[in-house]
Formats: sequence, C-alpha cells, structure tokens
Amino acid sequence: MKDILGGICAPKGFMASGVHCGIRKNKSKRDLALIVSDVKGTAAAVYTTNKVKGAPIAVTRKNIADGYAQAVICNSGNANTCNADGEIKAEAMCALTEKFAGVASSDVIVASTGVIGQILPIEPIESGMTALVNGLSDNGSGYAAEAIMTTDTVKKEYAVEFELGGKTCRIGAIAKGSGMIHPNMATLLCFLTTDAAVAPDVLHTALTEVIADTLNMVSIDGDTSTNDMVSVIANGRAGNAYIVKAEGEDYAAFCDALLCIMTKVSRAIAKDGEGATRLMECKVTHAKDKATAKIIAKSVICSSLLKAAIFAADANWGRILCAIGYADADFDINSIDVDLCSRKGTIAVCRNGNGVEFCEETAKKILSEDEILIAVDCNDGEGEAVAWGCDLTYDYVKINADYRT
Repeated sequence: MKDILGGICAPKGFMASGVHCGIRKNKSKRDLALIVSDVKGTAAAVYTTNKVKGAPIAVTRKNIADGYAQAVICNSGNANTCNADGEIKAEAMCALTEKFAGVASSDVIVASTGVIGQILPIEPIESGMTALVNGLSDNGSGYAAEAIMTTDTVKKEYAVEFELGGKTCRIGAIAKGSGMIHPNMATLLCFLTTDAAVAPDVLHTALTEVIADTLNMVSIDGDTSTNDMVSVIANGRAGNAYIVKAEGEDYAAFCDALLCIMTKVSRAIAKDGEGATRLMECKVTHAKDKATAKIIAKSVICSSLLKAAIFAADANWGRILCAIGYADADFDINSIDVDLCSRKGTIAVCRNGNGVEFCEETAKKILSEDEILIAVDCNDGEGEAVAWGCDLTYDYVKINADYRT
C-alpha cells in the first residue's frame, strides 16, 4: 500500500469539480461540489445519530437503498436542515445532476453543510450547474474538496493504492469538518471513491467497521452535527474479483486500505479543529479489551480541562487521570501509566496511578509541538485504541460566537 496523489479522482473512472455558485456571499469561496463516476457503482453510507437530521440524509438513504450510486453533489454554506421544504430542495439537487450531468437522480448522493435552519435557495445551484459540469476533470478533487469546506482552514484530500488479487486498486477521499464534531458517526462529511469491485452489503460492513476505529474516535467539541455523512462509491473499474463476502484476504486488504485513508482523514479533522493549535492523540495500550481501551481514549480526548491545558502547553497530568477515572469502564486506576510525547521527546508523568517527578521545562518543550501524543498504559491486557482531538483555544469561542452572523 502506498500514498498517491489525486484524491477522489485517483481511482479509475472518477471526475470531480467545485465552483462558487452563490450560496456563499464570499465569491472567493467555492460552495458547490460534484463527483461523478463514468459507470454506476455499488454504494454505502453511514449517517449522524443526531435525531435532527439534514434533509439530504433522508434523500440519500432513499437513493442508495438499492446499494448503487453514480454521483455525489454537495453544497456548503447552508445545511438544508430544519426546513419544511428541505427534502424538496435535496431532491431538486439530484434532479439538476440528472439534467446537467446525465446521471439518474435516483443514483445521486446529496449532501449539504453550513448554517442550520435557513432555507436553501435552489436558484444559485441551478445557475451554477453548467460551470460545475463543464469543470468535471480527473484533476478536480482539490476544487471539490474546497467546495465542501465551512470553517475548515485546510483541504482534506487523500488517496492510497493497494493490490487485490493481483489488480491495482485505489481509494480516494475528500472530507470537511472542523467543529460540531464528536464520536457518534459520522462527525463530518466525507466522500470516498474506489475502483475496487465490492458488493453493496460488504461495502457497508467494511465502512461501518473502519469508521468505528477512526471517525468515531474523533472529538473536537462534544457536539454531534445534524448533517454528518460518510459515503463511498465503488465502481469496479480496477477489474479485481468481486468481493462478495466480508471475509478472506481480499476483504482484509480492502479494509486495511480503507482504514489507512480514514485514519489520515481522522487525524486531519482533529488537527484542523476550530481554533486548534495542536493535534491531541491518545493511545491506550494493554487494556483489558479493545472496548475498554476505546472508552478510556475517548474520555481523555473529550476532556475540556485537558484540552485547555494542552493549549497552554501545561503538563497538568492530573486532568488526564481525572478523565480516565470517570471513563465508564472496568479497570484498575492504580495500574495506569501515562507518558506525554511529541517530536521533542517523551516524558513520564504518572506510574501506577501516581505522579512521578519530571522536569517542567522539558515537559513544556514537548507540549509546545503541534502534535501531542498522550500514551496511556493500562497494564491489564492486550486491548488497544487510538482517539484524536485538539486543544481548546480562545479562537474556538470567537469562531462559534458569530458563526451565523
């Protein structure tokens, strides 16, 4: 497996585009994205668990109920949520994709992101469709990635290449997400493409399994959004033997590639959290089991007190122990060891649930880096898990105080 360029256009048969159509007032920001496969593929998606769901989710559920799709259309700047005409507008976006791109409206995945509760105007989208479709290119991943961004400060696009039964296959991804992110699926918008041939039910199983260890282990602020969606289209253009069971070498290889790219997405989402200056990664090892490790890792990452301490590069390790202590799992706190790590080195701050002497100056240097690892050793088994988050800064409040206005 290796990293490659191209994002969602790296797999064979996919093109993408992104334009400014006018949903956003800022004309320098693209706000409409399109991804198209040259053939219909199998499809799967996982959605937010928030009881309030964006209208596009209902339409996408209906469109891919048969397990197939050929295109994705997504706007930013307006979430199309809590609107009486929301589904009508989402269906209209699918109809426009059929009219201008020639993809059946029933084979379109539709998504929206932005402000909740404001009516989505369809006119800008319709007027932008000609330029959007004319801009479709196998080099268009970057434009599509820009078009789905909201408060993101960097594009998030990745691609990997791997082998399935002697055939070279690829998976590409673009994602957006910076705030309203918490482990409860899917935490953001993420669109995946692959030229591997995978049956719909197997594709859904793989996506669900991988998300459990990646996107569901990311938390920025404890808020689960209303429009969260991760979708994948597999068009089979790589020519590998059709994967029809969630077992065997080919399935494992596909899941490994999917895990690789979704880990990259998860880290990028966490690092680009609203107002963030540091990526926080908590790796829990030697827990009683994987479930326990996950609970502990997420508890640490979600601690607002710890996030604030990391912002100040303050080695306030007691906040880590506190967060571990209220984790809803069965473990012995007196067996816990904690190290703080970064490119500047590693420093032990806790052994057997108790503090150890350490150099504050060294700790400050370690925590002043932009990526911080909190290593928690439970000394109780073989369970492991990783969770990702970011520090809590003044800018987070500034960004969200006037997000709508």
